[in-house]
Amino acid sequence: MKTSWRSASLVATAASVLMLTTACGQDNATTPSSAAQNVGATAAAGDYGSATAGAGTGAGNGYGADGSQSSSSPSPAAPAGSLSVAANPDLGKVLTDGSGLTLYRFDADTANPPKSNCDGDCATTWPPVPADDAKAGEGIDKALLGEVTRSDGTKQLTIGGWPAYRYAKDVNAGDVNGQGVGGKWFALAPNGKKATLSALPGLSVRKDAKLGDIVVDKNGMTVYRFIKDKAWPKSVSNCTGACLEKWPAVAEVSANDTKGVKKKGLMGFTRPDTGTKQMTVNCWPIYTFSGDKAPGDTNGQGVGGTWYAVSPEGKLVGASE
Repeated sequence: MKTSWRSASLVATAASVLMLTTACGQDNATTPSSAAQNVGATAAAGDYGSATAGAGTGAGNGYGADGSQSSSSPSPAAPAGSLSVAANPDLGKVLTDGSGLTLYRFDADTANPPKSNCDGDCATTWPPVPADDAKAGEGIDKALLGEVTRSDGTKQLTIGGWPAYRYAKDVNAGDVNGQGVGGKWFALAPNGKKATLSALPGLSVRKDAKLGDIVVDKNGMTVYRFIKDKAWPKSVSNCTGACLEKWPAVAEVSANDTKGVKKKGLMGFTRPDTGTKQMTVNCWPIYTFSGDKAPGDTNGQGVGGTWYAVSPEGKLVGASE
């Protein structure tokens, strides 16, 4: 194979606005969706509960879904075959091999120049994809396919310079169990970048296998509520200071920039501590969790018995009101 690693609704009526303002007792002037972003840092701090931030952090180099290591030698890797592009509801376009298995990249690797830093036990959990027979299928620029020589002398497929791997715990075509493991492993997009949805509304709804329908932000990250907050007669956030570092407030988005979320009580309010606008669902302030590293993560669920994912109606998921 030739070596190449270059990457190539209208606004609500006046009556509706008045109704929503009365419901929460706050102003609901909205800002453009492009200005919506999480407010606050993402460092974990303070005594507001704790959770494991993603799986597989037990190993120093971030491999293994449960931090376990294997002493066995990696089995001969299956051929890559004709690469394909699969549509994932949480990640968008994901690169797969000829069998439909998701391909991943490792943050500890480099793309310029290409270099794999996953050997030994790591390579057992994350088998390198052979370069020999890899072909670019529909939607994939063949110029992005390349190879890198590993420490054992074998040739590994690269995409846009990034060494490609499979995940040992992905059994069926379409599985993405390796996404976000250790905060270092991510599904590959067809261009070699990390797979991610870039066209989500400011707020939308995704179906979680355990929690059901939950609200996510524009980046696909799970949205949470704090049971110590208040919605009536006005929205009040009781998460301040260090709490906001761990649970960043979701910035205000236009009600028109949402999908599947109940419109009543969908607005922003001004935080007295920061002077910034925070979004509410059914008048309840909403947040993301710094311990969620990838779209689909729900590591904040039930933390401290006070933090829960949010339903499309703005209710707590998995807890009584």
